[in-house]
Amino acid sequence: MERLLATLNVFARVALIFGLTMLLPIGISWWLDDGALGHFDEALLGTLAGSAAMIWATRRFRRELRAKDGILLVVLCWVLLPAIAAVPLYLGIAEARPALVYFEAVSGLTATGATALSGLDQLPPSLNVWRAELHWIGGLGIIVLAVAILPLLGVGGRQLMKAEVPGPVKEARITPRVTETAKGFWIIYVMLTALCAVSYGLGGMGWLDAMIHAFSTVALGGFSSHDASFAFFDSPLLEAITIVFAAISGISYVTHFAAFSGRSLRPYLRDGEVPYYLAVLGASVLLIAAYIWRAGVYPEFATALRHAAFNTVSVATTLGYASTDYSKWPLFAPLWMLFLCSFATCGGSTGGGIKMMRAVILYKQILREITHSIHPQATTFIKLGGAIVPNRIILAVLGFGFLYMASTVLFTLLLAASGADILSAFTATVACFNNTGPGLGLVGPDSNYGILGDFQVLVCSFAMLLGRLEIFTLLVVLTPGFWRK
Repeated sequence: MERLLATLNVFARVALIFGLTMLLPIGISWWLDDGALGHFDEALLGTLAGSAAMIWATRRFRRELRAKDGILLVVLCWVLLPAIAAVPLYLGIAEARPALVYFEAVSGLTATGATALSGLDQLPPSLNVWRAELHWIGGLGIIVLAVAILPLLGVGGRQLMKAEVPGPVKEARITPRVTETAKGFWIIYVMLTALCAVSYGLGGMGWLDAMIHAFSTVALGGFSSHDASFAFFDSPLLEAITIVFAAISGISYVTHFAAFSGRSLRPYLRDGEVPYYLAVLGASVLLIAAYIWRAGVYPEFATALRHAAFNTVSVATTLGYASTDYSKWPLFAPLWMLFLCSFATCGGSTGGGIKMMRAVILYKQILREITHSIHPQATTFIKLGGAIVPNRIILAVLGFGFLYMASTVLFTLLLAASGADILSAFTATVACFNNTGPGLGLVGPDSNYGILGDFQVLVCSFAMLLGRLEIFTLLVVLTPGFWRK
């Protein structure tokens, strides 16, 4: 109980900071007079009052976080902050169901981009800004953001960083202080966002749309301010801009940080994931373009290449924008795109899935097992980026891979048992678990998750949270051993 109360004290401080992020949509609502100002005011005042009351009630338990406290705080933030984020949506959208707006907020903060809302073009602009801002906050991780300022609150950040940052990146400190690491990530994140917004604006978007879509793109989220998603713009130039920034955002921020601080491109050449990442994206774009062109979907290869490039990169990087209804393509193409979203992005990026790092390790482990079958006495090692991968990491990756497959099967069965057809159930699971957004069938790019029932959207919400926290962080809190002293 003491651990929970101590963690709630810190969570209340994070929630208070999170509430202040509503000031951006409040300013836009006031400027545009879009009718949503009162909803944000109520949500902000409620958040500040509730956070202050929780801080006061748990003040006696305030202390430095321990390892388990950090894990618990990460889980509390990702489960409870969406409830706060959902309040303006619930107040501002007629006939909104609590399960749907919580799903929308989870989708925002986990940078999934699976929407349950219709009529986005008629939604008050401030609500669309809030949805996209949730992507931006959650893209690099609300905890990494908090780590940069938690020392001001008297709370250490290293345990949070280890719980939040995925994969072997947890072992890379980059700078001697974790706070400086978090600040370095956010400087790059802000610079990319600003550059993306300016590029969108100069490319023909209105500046409000440019900000909304820059938030989504750099976070690899996918929320749009239009029901038609990127098809609304029908612009090859804007699509090209999206491809560039989505591809950049799919690379590890550790690599970006090293390149930025060293003023050199060498970190990208030394990164063990980047060559595989770019090769997979490039080969898949050409494969799908050729496939849909030969299938007669588009009469000209240039048109097929345009749509294949945008939608393949968008789905593979877990961005989730659509420039056309690719669910009407021959089934192989969208299924291959969804397969890519499960592993294509690099560890330490804003993308979802198991990450290219784990996929490469699994691939090399398979080759090693084949070699051992032929040469039982051979001594072989798995290398990534020129370094030998320790067996403990290989075993952890194998365990993660098993849990990933088991979770995919479980969520698919739950959705199927609740009435969804198997294509919709499977692709919704893949899209939510990998934080991608649109699936196929009932939840394809021309539809949304609002068609699902409350139980189904809550299952999808849990899948998004489990995928965003890379399974172990969330599951460990549910084990009895976590709560023992």
